[in-house]
Amino acid sequence: MAKDPLDEHFYDRADCYIDVANNQCHSIGRGKVSASFMYALARFNAWLSATGFKSADEMRVKREETIDYFVDQYRKNLEDNLDQYINNFDEYMKRPT
Repeated sequence: MAKDPLDEHFYDRADCYIDVANNQCHSIGRGKVSASFMYALARFNAWLSATGFKSADEMRVKREETIDYFVDQYRKNLEDNLDQYINNFDEYMKRPT
């Protein structure tokens, strides 16, 4: 998770996406929702990356650098969130008794 969000609405936007995913989990398996969510993020980031280039050739030259950047950011966010769940498991995963 980003330590210093770029703006005050960073977590609000993230929560909106999570709410959509959580609502979809009511009608389809969590794994399928996760797969769609990851595809959507990858598709959006490919588009976002393309907007910063003037040509396909320019984009092709930076392909690996772009992939490394997004994979590194995802890994950092996943590590932070997994650590939060590990450290707060009982609180976060409260189950009715």
